[in-house]
Amino acid sequence: MVSDMKDELASLNIGSQIRALRNRRDLTLQDLADLTGLSKPNLSQIENNLVTPPIATLLKIATALGVSIGHFFQGAGSDSSMVVVRKADRYGVAKGPHISHIGYQYEPLAYPKVDKTMEPFIVHMEERAAEAIVYNNHRGEEFLYVLEGRLEFRRGDNVVILEEGDSLYFDSVVPHGYRGIGGPAKTLVIIYKPD
Repeated sequence: MVSDMKDELASLNIGSQIRALRNRRDLTLQDLADLTGLSKPNLSQIENNLVTPPIATLLKIATALGVSIGHFFQGAGSDSSMVVVRKADRYGVAKGPHISHIGYQYEPLAYPKVDKTMEPFIVHMEERAAEAIVYNNHRGEEFLYVLEGRLEFRRGDNVVILEEGDSLYFDSVVPHGYRGIGGPAKTLVIIYKPD
């Protein structure tokens, strides 16, 4: 199953998609760094498929390049007013030793839909120390529902412990991060990105 996920991830070729969009818009790597607030070395690693970007980073890149985050997960000609993604067709993104620093794996749930303002994901958050939480921020709002396990959510000075069945809605412009407590946590996360 892990090798299947790696094959799916490799077939997405997110880094090459980013490079192609950047070149199509006549942007240098520095231009994209300036637009996203990300470093040139980080963007270079992403474009060379050495690092898989966390959701918030991919959102920043998508916004700067004028596409939705779903652009990176779709197949050709998959735009539709309704999409169905079967469990067997889902795949994990951001899994493997080169991205273990972010502390989670995410599965896009509506990737075939191109033009949408919401992005639903299943997110698997690993257990880690509080000081190892990776913080992200982006324009928009997020909804999080805990499917399994316990997690700690941090945003600014706020620390919230969420149990299975708990939910959270927040403005995602403030840096935020999470970690599994007592083991991994599985959540449904829906990100709303305004136009």
